[in-house]
Amino acid sequence: MTSTPDDVVDPAAAQPAHPADPAPEAAPGAPRCSRFGLLPRILVAIVLAVLLGLVMPEPIARVFTTFNGVFSAFLGFLIPLIIVGLVTPAIAELGRGAGKLLAATTGIAYLSTALCGLLALGVSLALLPRMLEGAAVGALENPEDSAIAPYFALEIPPVFGVMTALVLSFCLGIGLTLVRRGALQESFEQLRAIIVRIIEAIIVPLLPLYIFGMFLGLTLNGQIWAVIGTFLVVIVLVLVMTAVVLLAQYGIAGAALGRNPLRMLGRMLPAYMTALGTSSSAATIPVTAECTKRNGVPDAIADFVIPLCATIHLSGSTLKITTFAVAIMVVTGMPLDVPALIGFVLMLGVVMIAAPGVPGGAIMAAAGVLTSLLGFDEAAVGLMIAAYIAIDSFGTATNVTGDGAIAAVMTRLSRGRVEGDLTAREHEHVHGV
Repeated sequence: MTSTPDDVVDPAAAQPAHPADPAPEAAPGAPRCSRFGLLPRILVAIVLAVLLGLVMPEPIARVFTTFNGVFSAFLGFLIPLIIVGLVTPAIAELGRGAGKLLAATTGIAYLSTALCGLLALGVSLALLPRMLEGAAVGALENPEDSAIAPYFALEIPPVFGVMTALVLSFCLGIGLTLVRRGALQESFEQLRAIIVRIIEAIIVPLLPLYIFGMFLGLTLNGQIWAVIGTFLVVIVLVLVMTAVVLLAQYGIAGAALGRNPLRMLGRMLPAYMTALGTSSSAATIPVTAECTKRNGVPDAIADFVIPLCATIHLSGSTLKITTFAVAIMVVTGMPLDVPALIGFVLMLGVVMIAAPGVPGGAIMAAAGVLTSLLGFDEAAVGLMIAAYIAIDSFGTATNVTGDGAIAAVMTRLSRGRVEGDLTAREHEHVHGV
């Protein structure tokens, strides 16, 4: 990549140290493929919970509800720390050394993410109340609040509230962009490493057991079939909306470059399929960049935009979370407060930037916004985790494919505004697929 004064920054410097989407590996160059990944484990946990819930004796079931109570308390304690530990350094890194191209790319990526969330919100509000009519289950019961009460309860009060964590993160993150890099920023980067390690070593391994206990309780409470029916309907709706989003994104990209948008979208298929298999935007960066270059995007733009957008552009993930959030609110009878939901989508676009690169990391980062702005309890958040991971790879594939569209738009915007080699070269083959 040819460097340009002030306007184009080194992609390695612009890219934060953590990928945006849940990923089974830590870095694109060193994949670690699990023989039995998180999604299969969660699916097995759900199936076992439904089957065993029909015959499991209450004393044994209370063991799992006790675990769920302790896990929920620990999760509630950890969520504000997750927000501070992830959002603060993410904002600081986006601001450090930002030139015009970085600012424009970040703005377009956030706009794309927010618009996808608002589209999902509008479609969900229009269709889901009718599609899910008759599927209402009332307030989801936590197993520990039902007939299968836990053997004991453990309270772990958080250090501060979720909204306090959000405001504190914004203030500190923006403040760190205004001062020289020093010990404080390094401390927050170390805090992020600790938080990510806790998620990797404790939260993620225990998620299948937590979801098992959640669905076991739903089975014993007689709510499971309504929940499963809701999931299937919403998954179909999400997949249809992701197709519409990609067509719209490449309609704009095609207009920006004067190319056939369907052919451009077809050339991104290797990146889409790679993300579908890895569930990782970071692991897909080399393939996404090469597919993007085949669409006529200069190497300098692609090599900058693709690594950056792998971190900050989460249109597919935001679409999924928004749709499932509305679905859960519908079936549980929660009020659909439209202004609060709009605020939730706009805030979600900011918080998702800081999602750690571990399986389930994005929904963990979003849990604080779900609880603070929409009033989700532990049972609803547990269902959100299961729903998100169930179609995780499709959201990631939508994210990375949309990154190529943003690179095309940035190619058009950069003409005559930045220096350097912006010549589009021919790339006939895509390697690494």
